[in-house]
Amino acid sequence: GDSIVKSQPVLADSVQDIQANELFGEFSASASGEEKYLTVETDKFILTFSNHGGRIVSVNLKGYRRADSTDLILFDEEGSTFNINFFTNSNKNIYTDELYFETSEEDLVLSGNDEGRISYTLHSNDRRRSLTLEYNIRPSDYMVDVNILTDGMDQVIDRRGDEILLNWAVNAPSQEKSVDQQRKSSTVYFKYAGESPDYISETSEEKEDLVASTKWVAFKQQYFATALIADGEFENFSSYVETIKEEESDRVKIMKTSLAIPIEHRANEAFGMQFYFGPNHHQTLEKYNLELEALIPLGWGIFGWVNEWLVIPIFNFLDGFNLNYGIIILLMTIFIKILLFPITYKTYLSSAKMKVLKPEISEISQRYKDDAMKKQQATMALYREAKVNPLSGCVPMLIQMPILFAMFRFFPASIELRQQSFLWADDLSSYDSIYHLPFSIPFYGDHVSLFTLLMAISMVFYTRINSGQMGMDAGGANSEMMATQMKIMMYMMPIMMLFFFNSYSSGLSYYYFIANVISMGQMLAIKNWIIDEDKIHAQIQKNKARPQSQKKSRFQKRLEDMAKQRGYQPKK
Repeated sequence: GDSIVKSQPVLADSVQDIQANELFGEFSASASGEEKYLTVETDKFILTFSNHGGRIVSVNLKGYRRADSTDLILFDEEGSTFNINFFTNSNKNIYTDELYFETSEEDLVLSGNDEGRISYTLHSNDRRRSLTLEYNIRPSDYMVDVNILTDGMDQVIDRRGDEILLNWAVNAPSQEKSVDQQRKSSTVYFKYAGESPDYISETSEEKEDLVASTKWVAFKQQYFATALIADGEFENFSSYVETIKEEESDRVKIMKTSLAIPIEHRANEAFGMQFYFGPNHHQTLEKYNLELEALIPLGWGIFGWVNEWLVIPIFNFLDGFNLNYGIIILLMTIFIKILLFPITYKTYLSSAKMKVLKPEISEISQRYKDDAMKKQQATMALYREAKVNPLSGCVPMLIQMPILFAMFRFFPASIELRQQSFLWADDLSSYDSIYHLPFSIPFYGDHVSLFTLLMAISMVFYTRINSGQMGMDAGGANSEMMATQMKIMMYMMPIMMLFFFNSYSSGLSYYYFIANVISMGQMLAIKNWIIDEDKIHAQIQKNKARPQSQKKSRFQKRLEDMAKQRGYQPKK
């Protein structure tokens, strides 16, 4: 790229010197030079440094590959900036990435317990003042310590401000199969000191001013992140975070931040911070104790808790057996379904009772078709006599919902599934494709995902079996209308899911497919071997024959009160 080849116009040296002095004042001697690179290789990555700005210009993450099997570069020189910006007493606006730093370091390869130190120094023209960027690197850590050290800079930096600015930006390269999915999950996260992490919405293009002292800022890609963490805090002067949409197909999104580094205008000062260059892997991020695990979007509230306390521990336990991830998902689904079986049983039992009562409910509907209040009272009296709670089928469904939504967040966020193949899917974290269409269908895409197709078909069958068991058409004046609505839903939902999931994680479609198959199996087993409808019918008749207490349940009383408030008066 243009940023690597430096072409200088051929000017007389003296003219060049005057121009450099105009721009850089007491740092004009560092305005020209030859760009030199050095690399540091550890177990985790290969860092490339440049003397032009004394910065890390690229990070090659080891142990991971791009979707096309090439090296995984978190950012490169062309798509990143990193500089320290300050005004001098002579009112020159200095950006350190326009100047050449000096170093005596060579390429390093670190292993075992070797720690490496790379140090770049920017000298003033009289060489009596300097700014140093010092990098400390450990062989098996994703963190790199960075110290900004000043010597005599209090004589150079304009005293009117108590901060100098650190500017950092990355135009993230595409790493995965779908650029679109990456854009939907890449953004800037930040954490104010003493508060929970926050972020810019992945779908918006936004610039947000940082209004308080900041602990860290992270540029989050779908499965990887680069974060900058202060040992203390960054100040909030002129600080912001920003995301900018990217049109190029090999780039995902531009993420920027400007952070204020506090200075006290002393002869020697130091500001410590750390870079994180690594995967968005829950345990890896959690062990730093900085709340960086917030970069993994496990869902808000109860969905996040279900993931953190149920799904992830089960997944990690099974992961310890070194199985194929397709098998892990299968075992995890079976385990969760067994866990939820008592709830499934309760739901089924409730719907079986409602089914048995269907003829009587139909009869009540006929008898009181002109009196809604009477119909309601008679229906509630029947439920009470038969000891049936019409809501007992809904509660178990509500309990299962958080797990369903938790899984929806878990699969696309799990780096463990990245590039893991199973059956015909070559990457469980991305879509599987059995046929590439010669055209693209709006909202669907240009490929056919078989796991999504299987999930949609299993949904149709599951809904059919379910509506047959449930009292969906259990009488009532609205029964025909409800049955029609159910039929529409039964076929609309799978079609919507087909469009929605076609470009989504194939691991998620596979999970929903297995879950539907197991649910159908459980329902058929309960119907054929566990629940005896004749027995239920006999029990209900027995309950009805017993003298009933006239005490109404709180639920029934509320229903009757609400009916009265709406103006339903029983006919005499």
